[in-house]
Amino acid sequence: MKSDLNITKHISKSYNDELEEVRLLLIKMGDMVLGQVRDGLTSLLKLDKELAEQVIAHDKKVNQLEIKIDEVCTNILATRQPAASDLRLVICVIKTITDIERIGDEAVKLSRNALKIIQSENTLRQPNELKHLGELVIENLQEAIKAYANFDVEHALKVIEQDQETDEEFDNITRLLITKMMEDPREIKNTLRISWCARALERIGDHTTNVCEYLVFLVKGKDVRHTSLNKIKQRIE
Repeated sequence: MKSDLNITKHISKSYNDELEEVRLLLIKMGDMVLGQVRDGLTSLLKLDKELAEQVIAHDKKVNQLEIKIDEVCTNILATRQPAASDLRLVICVIKTITDIERIGDEAVKLSRNALKIIQSENTLRQPNELKHLGELVIENLQEAIKAYANFDVEHALKVIEQDQETDEEFDNITRLLITKMMEDPREIKNTLRISWCARALERIGDHTTNVCEYLVFLVKGKDVRHTSLNKIKQRIE
């Protein structure tokens, strides 16, 4: 697939360094949030109080990095007046870090609900229903970060395609949890918490898809948001 990305090397070494800094900071933030999601899911599946508290505390570092990246991007816009591919890079980074930060927020929800389940009087057994969905979401997020690091549109399209499987798994879990609440009303509160965690994982999948759509825009110069996968492929061929 031919790339339309042409981030040039500039006469100013400091400008080159600033663009590279933005790219590396984005990847760093993505890796941080990926770790949050992994730990958030683990804290929930194993009902690990200490790990859940670590995930919640770590969210401040993600927020601080988002602010730092925003500042670097704002400085580039103000002082360099980037054009063409350089401008697309800065715009896409600004949009992407918003979705990455929200992924971190959803990871925190997993750990907050883990703590509530641990503290409840009717502590539920480990919520293994979420294991497969969580693994799908983590794999897609990891692949999305890898695609961004390599400006790999084909890889990004595969991640977008995988989101359908995530949605189907979420629907299956929702039906299962509704059945369990009907069978044992005593567990309604904790089962609802698990349902909210399933929703958080599904939203992580949506944000991951957004990240990949921004990458398509960055590399191909085509805005493919709110577009079916088939139409995306037609537009960028």
